[in-house]
Order: sequence, then C-alpha cells, then structure tokens
Amino acid sequence: MPEIVANSVLPANREIVHFPSLDGTMLVGEIAKPLEKDPTATIICLHPLPTHGGFMDSHVFRKMAWRLPALAEVAIFRFNFRGVESPAGKSDGEFSAGVGEGLDAQAAIAYAITRGLPNIYVVGWSFGTDVALRYANISEVKEVILLSPPLRWTDENDLNSWKVSGKPLTALVPEFDDYLKPDAARERFSVIPHAKVIAAPEAKHLWVGEKSVKFALNEIVKVVAPSKYPLPLDWDGPMEKWSDL
Repeated sequence: MPEIVANSVLPANREIVHFPSLDGTMLVGEIAKPLEKDPTATIICLHPLPTHGGFMDSHVFRKMAWRLPALAEVAIFRFNFRGVESPAGKSDGEFSAGVGEGLDAQAAIAYAITRGLPNIYVVGWSFGTDVALRYANISEVKEVILLSPPLRWTDENDLNSWKVSGKPLTALVPEFDDYLKPDAARERFSVIPHAKVIAAPEAKHLWVGEKSVKFALNEIVKVVAPSKYPLPLDWDGPMEKWSDL
C-alpha cells in the first residue's frame, strides 16, 4: 500500500463555508467530512498567530483536513480568523489580539452545531491555544486540545476557570518549544488538576517534520476517536498529492 507522506491528500467531502462571527464579521473556512460515513466527531481548528503567518492552512491543520476524515472518520472544520487570508478566501475584519478571535471561535462552534456536526472538540495551536483557553470552555465543547501553548494571553483566571468547570483539557508540548517547554507547562497547568500535559519528543513549536506531525495527529485521534488510534502509516485507496491539486 502507498505510504502516507507529507503531501498526501486522502478522500473527503470538502466544502468552503462562509459564516458570521458573533459581531457580524464574515469569516471563511472549510469543512472536510468523511466520504461515505457520517463523522463520529468534529474538530474545530484555531490557527496560530496571524501576524506571524498563521492561517487555516498552517501545515498541521492542513494535514489534519487531508487525512483525518478518511483515517479517523472525523470532520475537520478550519477557518481563518478575522482579517486572515488563505486560498479559501479572506475573512473580514482585522487582528484584535485574541478578543475578536474569541468571538470567531465561538461563532465557529455555533455554526458547526447548526450544520449538525457531532461531538465537537477544539484544537488550538500556539495563538489558537490562548483563544481556546479563554473562549472554548463552554458546554458545547467536549474537550480542548492544545498544541504548543505559549500562554501569552492566558491569565490565571482563565486557567482557574478550567479547574472550576472540570472540562477535559490536553496540552501537547514540544520538547524543544520556543516558548513553553514540558516541565514549565506542567507547572503552569498544575492549577488544573485534571489537565493532561504530554511531552512531544524532539518536536519544536511549529511541529516541523512528519515525525512530529504524526505524533500530534495520533495524540489528537487518541482523544477524539480512540478506536482509530494509532493511525495507519499506509492507505489502500485513492490518494492525491498536494502538487496535483
């Protein structure tokens, strides 16, 4: 069987969507769903810092959308925060240091519900983790997963709210992260007794390299679709390459 590599694109139903943020700002995104089955769960992706190149196509999220609908039978909902552009289009508005982006995240959750997408999980990456920690601790979300949390905009009140709510929280922290390494992350998240901090061996903040990407996707699937863990390394079916699209 062909090996799944960095630019492998597995089959899915992919739909460009437009939806309003909670303040009316129009946002653009993509929903990728399994081809022949209803999804068992939904992942909403909150991307890295827009002022440093983060967008809905940041590579880990792009590869999630390429692989997980087929491999894990989950829906992947990516979108551009306000003011951010990708090949799917540009969201209206402008960067607002996490405040407007929090409205965007909550609007994406509400939109997923109106679309009938089941069992909503939120995955934030870098800046997206701060947005998730501040705005996704709500009843509609089953669990939040953090990739490379810098805890830049997150304060103690935000962390304490997770202790109070008891909502599951998992942080995947690269061994060589530029901002918050695993030991420091364990200390910061210790205020949330149920939070899981998982060190990613040899990984860096941007999760560069297939080894790091596959570690992250496997840990996410372990939470969201445990029966599909671990993910296969090969695919016996139609498969495109990104350069062919």
